[in-house]
Amino acid sequence: MTLTPFITGGLETALNRVLYRDRSLKAARQRLAGKVLMLRLQELDFPLVLVFSESQLDLLSDWQDRSDCCVSLRLSTLPKLRDRQQLTGLIRSGELNVEGDLQVVQQFSALMDLAELDPAEYLAPWVGDIAAQGISQAARQALTFMQQQVSRRQAALSEVITEEWRLAPGALELAWFSEEVTATERSLNAFEVRLAQQEKK
Repeated sequence: MTLTPFITGGLETALNRVLYRDRSLKAARQRLAGKVLMLRLQELDFPLVLVFSESQLDLLSDWQDRSDCCVSLRLSTLPKLRDRQQLTGLIRSGELNVEGDLQVVQQFSALMDLAELDPAEYLAPWVGDIAAQGISQAARQALTFMQQQVSRRQAALSEVITEEWRLAPGALELAWFSEEVTATERSLNAFEVRLAQQEKK
């Protein structure tokens, strides 16, 4: 049994709660009404197709019709879509590949940026305000801790690769090598000048 319907159904419910519950987002939603945005995540073997209307968002995994905009990206890039200022940089760096109407992804980014993503607000009706706040804070702390652990591991791995295993040169070795190459280039240029002078004689 495939998990695709559960993934799309869960995401659709969450996005409708976040984007279509707040009346202050109406103007931003109307800009997207009638538009179709396809997200192709490298980690998924199916696309996420967002079909916008004035009253709701439908999220599909199978779409045969034309989409207004198709965006290819990694799962780790997805949260960055909330920051409109990063879009151009993401496209330039190749993290985001956009085909079709760029305005659609810009408007989606603007809508996500305006939306309040407070997990406590959505948990409160089920577990109460105090418990929801506690769970939300614990989740944030856990996420921060995980990010710190990943950063530490990356730093440790980088050190092991450059210092212990010697698979990559260290910063000082690179600087020394660069200086040596420049010095060799200067010597070669000087030799060429002397050789040209000798040939003229």
